[in-house]
Amino acid sequence: MTLKPLSSAILLLMFALPMHGQNQILPLWPDQVPNERKSKLTEESEITDTKRIRQVRNPSIEVYLPTKSSATGKAVLICPGGGYGILAYDKEGTDFAKWLNGYGIAGIVLKYRLPEDDSNITPHLSPIMDAKQGMKLIRQNATKWNIDTDQVGVMGFSAGGHLAATLGTHYDEETRPDFMALIYPVITMKTDYTHMGSRTNLLGENPTPALIAEYSSELQVTADTPPTFIVHSQNDEAVPIENSLQMYKALRTHQVPTEMHLYPSGGHGYGFALNQPHLSSWSQRLADWLMLR
Repeated sequence: MTLKPLSSAILLLMFALPMHGQNQILPLWPDQVPNERKSKLTEESEITDTKRIRQVRNPSIEVYLPTKSSATGKAVLICPGGGYGILAYDKEGTDFAKWLNGYGIAGIVLKYRLPEDDSNITPHLSPIMDAKQGMKLIRQNATKWNIDTDQVGVMGFSAGGHLAATLGTHYDEETRPDFMALIYPVITMKTDYTHMGSRTNLLGENPTPALIAEYSSELQVTADTPPTFIVHSQNDEAVPIENSLQMYKALRTHQVPTEMHLYPSGGHGYGFALNQPHLSSWSQRLADWLMLR
């Protein structure tokens, strides 16, 4: 099926318009949340340059569906970034879910638990538990949401890119993404190129070598890792470009189909990069790639 992308102006207008009847929020764990301990922490959110969510206590998916007539059967589980300390929920979440709808793709934003010590029994397990559960819920609701169960991918930004890559390398039969898009992702947990804030938040101050290796996605790639799309900027001072370069090398070694776009500038955390003309076309490259899945 050939899709005609909407113009940038129309897509931007979509972000400003209410999405009546287009989105719903489902709890990931309607009954007991696994790996949870009693805590006095309460979920917090504030709006600055984006909606920032902290101390997630009610993990969920927020589902944005295209109209039935334009649905392609594809869906993307979106993991916002934030260094495993917050979720940049709009800028790297709901904005992209709405954008995907313009291409006939379901956009499903994952509000995953952050690995703080107070409310998690084993902190590093909660984000990947929530990501796997998100994939299960999408496939369980596939018929109702006009989604093909073999067309469900994952997309993540920064630390959310690390979570997406972890899902793409630590899946089981029910939770394997069919493709993944990693946008300025944290990949390695090794000290040479990791983002130390993300590593400390996820693994603690003194993780074991085994835990570092387990959560270094470049070390976990196999021939069964899903086809991958990667974007990164050379002058990213928060998450060095070597994260993506090492992931690309591992994917290429295992002959996993991969498309990577590297930009000389752009920094980190730019989302759509609408104020950086040389960079803003990256999302169109992603749309083109998704059409071929």
